Amino acid sequence: MKQPAALNLNEVTIRLRGTGAALVENLELSISPGTVTTLMGPSGSGKSTLLAFCAGFLDRSAFAASGAVCIGEDRIDGLPAERRRLGLLFQDALLFPHLSVGSNLLFGLPRSAARSRFERRQIIEDALAQAGLAGYADRDPDTLSGGQRARVALLRTLLAEPRALLLDEPFSKLDAALRAEIRTFLFEHVRARSLPTLLVTHDAADAEAAGGALVTS
Repeated sequence: MKQPAALNLNEVTIRLRGTGAALVENLELSISPGTVTTLMGPSGSGKSTLLAFCAGFLDRSAFAASGAVCIGEDRIDGLPAERRRLGLLFQDALLFPHLSVGSNLLFGLPRSAARSRFERRQIIEDALAQAGLAGYADRDPDTLSGGQRARVALLRTLLAEPRALLLDEPFSKLDAALRAEIRTFLFEHVRARSLPTLLVTHDAADAEAAGGALVTS
């Protein structure tokens, strides 16, 4: 595995096709390993569009984009989405309803992480235990609370061994108490794994908890 490296956005510009209106213009951003940069702004200001560009899901029929996305010295914006090794979390946990909790986590686990079925199962059990979900591997995702679903979604993302995280309003559907709990859980993992992280949010409390740079759009 490569050593932790910064997530760098260099001269990123995103425009609406047809009108030419710029949602993002000449953005320069460097996010160090283990830190969270927060992007705040009104709806329609291009925050989620920027994440889509970074992740490789930008609708090129609707948007024109230029600039570079790099992790350390590796430029990734020319790679297919599945090869960029960016972890994404959204407003909804997006667990597969037809799979158990354990199978959802196995979906994110690279084959190189373990050779045998027993080893893979042990990795899943250990991850669940660390998240306070010991014994949940065979549970149906529909039986989980909102906070439990959020933790499982995060674990699945982390098990995929991303080199950086992109967070699109991941706390917005949680109540205030649960929001604080999941924020703490997520940001502790960001620091422990030295992941550069870009957070999109409307909530100033999210930015304060993240503790990193704040960029407004």
